[in-house]
Amino acid sequence: MAVTDPTVNIHYSSQVPHDQPPKLMTSIKKLAESPGITFIPPTYTYTNNPHDDLAALIDTESKIPTVDFSLLTSGTPQQRSQAIHDLGKACQDWGFFLVINHGVPESLMKAILDGCQGFFDLTEEEKQEFEGKHVLDPIRCGTSFNASVEKVLFWRDFLKVFVYPEFHFPTKPAGFRYNVLFCFFIFYTSDI
Repeated sequence: MAVTDPTVNIHYSSQVPHDQPPKLMTSIKKLAESPGITFIPPTYTYTNNPHDDLAALIDTESKIPTVDFSLLTSGTPQQRSQAIHDLGKACQDWGFFLVINHGVPESLMKAILDGCQGFFDLTEEEKQEFEGKHVLDPIRCGTSFNASVEKVLFWRDFLKVFVYPEFHFPTKPAGFRYNVLFCFFIFYTSDI
């Protein structure tokens, strides 16, 4: 028998068929902290081929790509060209990268990370204020872009904001909006 928590709104049983539409959730954090959950629900598991050996798919020699931001805005034309090429390759091959020499002070990065933690530590009721209903809402948080149509959901909670051309950002937790706005200001007023 499947056990459900109505505030999480997802089954904890492995008996949920994969072809069944995923249940809408408010928070992966809440699901992960739920008592009684002992495995990842089927709507959060995905493999290209169930017979693939995951260890064989992981390249232990690969390193997360690094992009030197200072080379994108200064340096020689050849350095800029190489940095743009590296950035494109990182996006294509990995989908993410580590940015170095960006000019954001360590203390500001820590304050923003603390703000992110504070946002995701808000109560579900407080976060509901920022749950956009449309993918183009300027402030949106949740677990999936469109859980009603996706067959496999991501094991993550997200906060998406539009900051340009108009700055949109949650008002909670206190100070988070200011720190991100300050970081945004650094990027658009610096020579880096």
